[in-house]
Amino acid sequence: MTKRMIIMLGCVLALIAALAFGFYLHIRQVIANSPKPSPQTISTAKVEALEWQPQLSAVGTLSAIRGVDVSSEIVGLVREVNFKSGQDVKAGDMLIQLNADSDIAQLRSFEAAAELAAVVLERDKAQLEAQAVSQAQVDSDTADLKSKRALAAQQAATVAKKTIRAPFAGKLGITTVNPGQFLNPGDKIVTLQTIDPIYIDFYLPQKQIAGLSVGMVVNVSSDAYAGQAFSGKVTSISPKIDVATRNVQVQATIANAKRQLLPGMFGRVSVDSGEKKRYLTLPQTAITYNPYGSTVFVVKPGEPKDAKGNAQQVVQQVFVTTGETRGDQVAIVKGLEEGQEVVSSGQLKLKNGTSVVVDNTVQPANSPSPAPQER
Repeated sequence: MTKRMIIMLGCVLALIAALAFGFYLHIRQVIANSPKPSPQTISTAKVEALEWQPQLSAVGTLSAIRGVDVSSEIVGLVREVNFKSGQDVKAGDMLIQLNADSDIAQLRSFEAAAELAAVVLERDKAQLEAQAVSQAQVDSDTADLKSKRALAAQQAATVAKKTIRAPFAGKLGITTVNPGQFLNPGDKIVTLQTIDPIYIDFYLPQKQIAGLSVGMVVNVSSDAYAGQAFSGKVTSISPKIDVATRNVQVQATIANAKRQLLPGMFGRVSVDSGEKKRYLTLPQTAITYNPYGSTVFVVKPGEPKDAKGNAQQVVQQVFVTTGETRGDQVAIVKGLEEGQEVVSSGQLKLKNGTSVVVDNTVQPANSPSPAPQER
């Protein structure tokens, strides 16, 4: 290679180096002059230590303390309907009177025959003392009297069945039975329900049996009465586990003085289980749930300072272990300390070290017993 070629190659390399250095200075100036990202606006919540009442939750079905569809035991023509739909009745109150004229007439016949048999027996006893009849005749008269009295009692029972009465006190439903209607055995007349108090039946997993006992306080809520709770106590626990679901049936008795709860409704059940505990608590909106774990963003002072000399606020992502939930709140078992400030909304635009501005004008829901907003 000649001396001239070496000089030319050196000049080319020097030119490339100069161009590269100039491009580097340009890029550096562009980066320096580019606008810095503005802080992200977020809302925050303080980590608080609150008392929690451990609860077992389930969905149950309400049923009457006593409930039956009143029906006729025998055939008959309705002569009188002695109640109105929706009426309260007492045990033994007459509901329906069936036509019993022929049955009553036959009862009178049986009673007359029984009276005659009694007279014959007394006469034959007197004859027996005079040895005018045998002991066999008196025995036959005695058996005949018992038979005729039994027939009369059977007919009296048939007549009594023609009067259909309330088997217990309660509230009647709506009936479609009218006078003149013919009833067959088993035909439904009206439903009768005793609903104060009222039962609620629900199921809990077998792993929760250890924390369950008769007498525990139960709170029931229903969509029909938003924001209202009905209290009661656990009164019965089934001695058998359902082999299909591995759940145990539990029954609680709920006060229902206003008769707001009706059989067949469903209700959400919360059973107070054990003593109160103290947990670090956050709104559920503060937790970001990921396949690799749950995280929160903790707000911390950062650098550099702003124009007023105040330290910038930045966020740091932290892994947490969550526990029980109640309403809008979640318990934090591990990862945070009481008093720390965490992001409660706006996490999607954040990453480690992002500058933030706190605006708590609007706060996410954070109620242990939330109620629907539409009322």
